[in-house]
Amino acid sequence: MNVVSRRTFIVAAVAAFVFTAVPATAQVPSGKLVLYTSQPERDASQTVAAFKKTYPGVDVDVFRSGTTEVMGKLAAEFSAGQPKADVLLLADAATMEALKKDGRLLPYPQARLDGFDSGAYDADRTYFGSKLITTGIAVNTAAKNRPASWADLAKPEYKGQIAMPSPLYSGAAAIMLGTMTARPDLGWSYFEKLKAADAVAVRGNGAVVTAVANGEKPYGVLVDFMAFNAKLKGSPIDFIFPAEGNPAVTEPVAILKTTANQPAAKAFIDFILSDEGQKLAVSMGYIPAKATVGMPSWYPAGAKIKLMPTDISKVVETNSANLKRFADLFGN
Repeated sequence: MNVVSRRTFIVAAVAAFVFTAVPATAQVPSGKLVLYTSQPERDASQTVAAFKKTYPGVDVDVFRSGTTEVMGKLAAEFSAGQPKADVLLLADAATMEALKKDGRLLPYPQARLDGFDSGAYDADRTYFGSKLITTGIAVNTAAKNRPASWADLAKPEYKGQIAMPSPLYSGAAAIMLGTMTARPDLGWSYFEKLKAADAVAVRGNGAVVTAVANGEKPYGVLVDFMAFNAKLKGSPIDFIFPAEGNPAVTEPVAILKTTANQPAAKAFIDFILSDEGQKLAVSMGYIPAKATVGMPSWYPAGAKIKLMPTDISKVVETNSANLKRFADLFGN
């Protein structure tokens, strides 16, 4: 082989290696990405802005509303055969699990999950938790008693003083209901005791924090960050991690199987799971799904969260019956 032929052979071999070694998904993401999310407006804006800073070639269109309305929009689009979303970022894993069962989600086995607890994402890697939002007990600082457990709230001294978010409106509350009613130490008998104690089910967590802050209901079942953020702003609220543990939602992110822009959709997942994306969650005041990136400023030093195990498949299976039973017990 002469020098020219040898050089040509080497160049061709190197080029062949490069093109076979780099997968198609390594292309620089660009084009339009449609995100459907139930994040609060401030969080959604910050998330999109941070993502675009990392991936400036992607133009993001956002539809933002509560999980129920987002899912209603998706259901209509599925029926019409024209789903528009590429990526979903929703409140709870139960919603994602239902979509997975319907074959609507695209697995992403290459997602980088180092540092994430296995309970934070789907074992089949179709959806991935972005943060940890636990539910515990909020207490007005002027309240006479300090409950240490969920069981305490059902005691006579708390009668008529408890507000809780209705699972008919709150995804986190629906997860809580499915998690707690499955436990032998709580079960439906616990919610029956709360009803007997004249606990009231309000429209959502926002109504709970207001009731506890103004003393209308000195005790509330509430998500952690809302209690701590209210406290930082001067509200007379403390948050208690109950002895039995905390139910939690993970605000998962997923790709629809029908995405029209798979590279950009995977880039969005990559960003949410990256240290940068997880630190963004911390800066917004949330506990990150990846604990090694740090904790929000409100997180009590030395506090340990005891998570209640949640069988998401079972929650999805029993959700309709649970909501009906809750409505029969507490009203709509």
